[in-house]
Amino acid sequence: QVQLVESGGGSVQAGGSLRLSCAGSTLSTGCMGWFRRTPDNQREVVAGTVIRSGATYYADSVKGRFTISRDNAKNTLYLQMDGLKPEDTAKYYCAAERRQYDDIRICSALGPTEYGYWGQGTQVTVSS
Repeated sequence: QVQLVESGGGSVQAGGSLRLSCAGSTLSTGCMGWFRRTPDNQREVVAGTVIRSGATYYADSVKGRFTISRDNAKNTLYLQMDGLKPEDTAKYYCAAERRQYDDIRICSALGPTEYGYWGQGTQVTVSS
């Protein structure tokens, strides 16, 4: 059983930083990612990683500003968010997929419906 718990959300001004954490995944292989819920209630990928290799991928909108990482010893996934913009305001979720893919090309192509484990989300609000 994988139970994911996010923390680290909050309110910041534009240009500020936050670091999100996601604890609880004991998986040693597979893909994990951060998603956020858009104003039209869709979950869009923000960033993802392959657990075994540490390979990463990012949505174009956050490249150069966000960094995803995982501390395998602590079973914790992180999302460092710098240069935050008002349009980054959303509820952020971490997720892990069940099939334990081990390839960045597959992980980066997965949509939210292919992730079987989700946290409860943490709110990020960026004011201008």
